[in-house]
Amino acid sequence: MGPVTRPHSSGQPPLVSPQDTGKMSAPGSYQASAGPSSVPTAPPSYEETVGVHSYFPTPPAPVPGPTTGLVTGPDGKGMNPPAYYTQPVPVPNANAIAVQTVYVQQPVSFFDRPVQMCCPSCNKMIVTQLSYTAGALTWLSCGSLCLLGCIAGCCFIPFCVDALQDVDHYCPNCKALLGTYKRL
Repeated sequence: MGPVTRPHSSGQPPLVSPQDTGKMSAPGSYQASAGPSSVPTAPPSYEETVGVHSYFPTPPAPVPGPTTGLVTGPDGKGMNPPAYYTQPVPVPNANAIAVQTVYVQQPVSFFDRPVQMCCPSCNKMIVTQLSYTAGALTWLSCGSLCLLGCIAGCCFIPFCVDALQDVDHYCPNCKALLGTYKRL
């Protein structure tokens, strides 16, 4: 005799008595099939969601060689090989924006007077230190005086006059040459 079922009017499968469940050999249309369950599955992984590996393929995993497993130590006993760990390679983000701050210093005009500025060598606010050197105007003045007849040494007067020489501007802190004012 087969299992005894009781009709149900609620639309659910009919009930089977507990005595008859051991006698059943195959599930009928009234039993739940062994298909996918209605329990929710785990959410997708981070890599699947973001698509991290969509641009860069992963390198193949190292293939174990013939000497895997236990390695014989110096005393003849077996020991495990050391575990090696590597850091993950950062994946460049296509949406990343690199921000670089650039400080633009206004060009400084050097004259025959000290200039207040920020030294590009030591990055301090300074007032330049002046140094006078003989330039083209100094030598032209000396040659002109020599042609006019100041041969007895008066032709060297332009080398003593700061207004006829070129001006070098130095940083008083780091002694770096910052600029030169050429008179001619």
